[in-house]
Amino acid sequence: MFDKIHEECGVFGIYSRESADVAAAAYFGLFALQHRGQESCGIVVNDCGVMTVHKDVGIVNDVFTKDTLCSLGKGQIAVGHVRYGTTGGLSRRNAQPLTINHIKGSMALAHNGNLTNAAALRRELELEGSIFHTTTDTEVIAYTITKSRLNTHSIEEALSKAMKRLKGAYSIVLMSPQKLIGARDPLGFRPLSIGVRGQEYVIASETCALDAVGATFLRDVEPGEIVVIDSGGLRSVRDNCNDDTKSFCVFEYIYFSRPDSVIEGTSVHEARRRAGALLALEHPVNADVVIGVPDSGIDAAIGYSQQSGIPYGMGFIKNKYIGRTFIQPDQKLREDRVRIKLNVVSSVVKDKRVIMIDDSIVRGTTSARIVKLLREVGAKEIHMRVSAPPFLFPCYFGTDIDSQDNLIASRHTIEEIRQMIGVDSLGYLSASDLPKLVNNSCRGLCDACFTGRYPVDISGVSEKSKFDRKINFDNKED
Repeated sequence: MFDKIHEECGVFGIYSRESADVAAAAYFGLFALQHRGQESCGIVVNDCGVMTVHKDVGIVNDVFTKDTLCSLGKGQIAVGHVRYGTTGGLSRRNAQPLTINHIKGSMALAHNGNLTNAAALRRELELEGSIFHTTTDTEVIAYTITKSRLNTHSIEEALSKAMKRLKGAYSIVLMSPQKLIGARDPLGFRPLSIGVRGQEYVIASETCALDAVGATFLRDVEPGEIVVIDSGGLRSVRDNCNDDTKSFCVFEYIYFSRPDSVIEGTSVHEARRRAGALLALEHPVNADVVIGVPDSGIDAAIGYSQQSGIPYGMGFIKNKYIGRTFIQPDQKLREDRVRIKLNVVSSVVKDKRVIMIDDSIVRGTTSARIVKLLREVGAKEIHMRVSAPPFLFPCYFGTDIDSQDNLIASRHTIEEIRQMIGVDSLGYLSASDLPKLVNNSCRGLCDACFTGRYPVDISGVSEKSKFDRKINFDNKED
C-alpha cells in the first residue's frame, strides 16, 4: 500500500514439558507478530518426534481456521513464522517454517533476516548435491545446519558450527524432535526474546508476542548466542558470542516493531517518542497542531507535541482492514490507495498550520498523496517532520530495499524533496541523534541505510540479487 520499508518476518517457538495445545499458543503469537509479515505464515507442531505442518500464503487469520488448528493436534513443541519476502517469490513453497528430514532425524526452521553470502553457500551446496525447493535464505541455512549435523553429536553443535559460515542477519527458531532452539547472529541485527509461561518456554521476535500468550519476559537472546530448551530446562551455547561492536537494526525502533514491545532494554514506544522530541528541538516551527501518520508516526508525533508544547491531534483515521497485500486492480485504484487506507479528520486540520510526523520517506509518492489529502480539507500550512534520517543506501540485512534506484533521498536534495511532496517545510532526524533513541543497554546500532557504514562485508550482495532474480525466473509457478 505505502512506499515503506518492509521487514522480512517474525518467528515464534514454544516448548512444553507435557503435551499441550502449543498450536494455539503459536497462533496467538503469530497474530501479535502479524505486522512483521503479511505474505504467508505457518506452524509446525512436534508430538513425540512426529512433526505436523500447516502453512500457506495469506495472513494468520485466513491461513489458520479452527479446523486447521485442530488438525495440527497437541504436542510438546511448536514453531511458527510470518513472512514478508525480501528474497524469494510470493508462493506457498516459500512459506515457513521449513521442515527437513535427514539421516540423523528431522527439524523445523523459521528465520528472520537476510544472509549476505547466501548465493555462495547455495552454489556450494548445489555442487555437493543439495536440491533446493525454495528461493529463500532459510533453506540455505537449513542445509548448512544439516550438513554440519552429519559430523556432530547434537543439533545445537551443528547449528554452532554452521553459524561460523553464515554471514549477515539471522534470528532463528529451530525445532528438533526433542529440543526448541533459538539463535541470533553474532552482531545481533534482528531481535529475539525469551519468555516463560509456567513450566513452558517461549521464544519470539518481539515481547509483544510473549504478552499475547501470557508469557513473562525473561531476557533477550544475546548476539551470537544459542539457547537450547529441552526436558532439562534452558541452557546457553556461547561459542559464537564475542565482545565486538553489535549492530542492532535501528529501524526496528523507528518502524518495524510494535510500540508495545521492549527490545534490547528499550521500549519501542519510548524510542519513537524520543525521536519526535529530538525533531522538535532540531526542527522547530510555529504551528497549531501536530499529527502523526499511522501507525508508527503517532508515537513520534506525541513526542514532538510534548517537547514543543503544540497540541497533538488525531489527524488521520486508518482503515485497519486493508493490509499490505491489498489488491490494486487498475491504475485508478492504485492512485486512490492512500485515500482508501487513510482519511483525514478535517476538523483537526482545517484552516490550521499542521506539523505532520511520519517515520520515513522512501520514494516520496505516498507522502505527496497524503499532503494532497491535507490540502484538500483546508490545511493552511503543512510542515513535515521525519523520525528517521534520509534513506540513502540499500539494506542487505532483512528489509526490501536492495537498490538505491527508488530511494528519493539518494537522488534529490531535501529542498527538492520538499518541493516534490508539496510541503511548506521538511526536516529529518539527524543520524547523530539515533543513539539517543535507545537506553545504554543497547550496545550498538546498524544505521547503514542512512550512513553507508555497513558492519559486514557486502561485496557479494549484488551477485546475490542477480542470483535471486535468476532463480525466481527459473522457478515461476503457473
